[in-house]
Amino acid sequence: MSLAVGAMGLDENKEEGKEGNPTGPDHADSEIEPDTSGRVSRQMSDGSLYTTEDEEDEDAESKIQLGPQCTLKELSEKDKDDESLKRWKEQLLGSVDVNSVGETLDPEVKILSLAIKSQGRNDIFLIIPETGNPKGPWFTLKEGSRYSLKFTFQVSNNIVSGLKYRNTVWKTGIRVDSTKEMIGTFSPQSEPYTHEMPEETTPSGIFARGSYSAKTQFLDDDNRCYLEMNYTFEIKKDWQATA
Repeated sequence: MSLAVGAMGLDENKEEGKEGNPTGPDHADSEIEPDTSGRVSRQMSDGSLYTTEDEEDEDAESKIQLGPQCTLKELSEKDKDDESLKRWKEQLLGSVDVNSVGETLDPEVKILSLAIKSQGRNDIFLIIPETGNPKGPWFTLKEGSRYSLKFTFQVSNNIVSGLKYRNTVWKTGIRVDSTKEMIGTFSPQSEPYTHEMPEETTPSGIFARGSYSAKTQFLDDDNRCYLEMNYTFEIKKDWQATA
């Protein structure tokens, strides 16, 4: 899943055949609803855009324990006689001018552009607010359509380790999808980086159409957040008309 929501068990066809007497331990908990992909959705209060304690614990357990942070200049001067380490640093830093970067410990990542791509249509470029969150529905997707999210970003000051994308989607207060995508580790450079998420398919049917709320974050291994947005979007029978 990327900015919106993938196949998450809301297709109208998938709602058929659910009558009867469900069995199993999951049925005893009325606040937990398994979707068809095997993910579990917890019921939340309307408009809630916060991670659960389980999500935070999972992040804490999976966080990579890195060594002491140092500036690029310090990194370049370490173990100069170690040929294997020297080659590794050359591969990691590329053509970075260490002297021009300075001696800042914390990396800086700026998300420059976000676009939704769908074959046979012009890209939908999303305006990223300078401050705050997008107003009103940020975009509209056609039900049953295939799409992917493409974004560009720039890294400066220092190496950003384990940059990742996180997105959570709710419908009528119920979490229906949650995605985390590891993007990678990047060194500072003047040219922007480009990354495209795997292609997804929006759900379809009367139960899938409507308004959704979502929270998107770009974070690194130290849980520094470079962009966080709360917004709404819609899934409709057809794409939004363009001027």
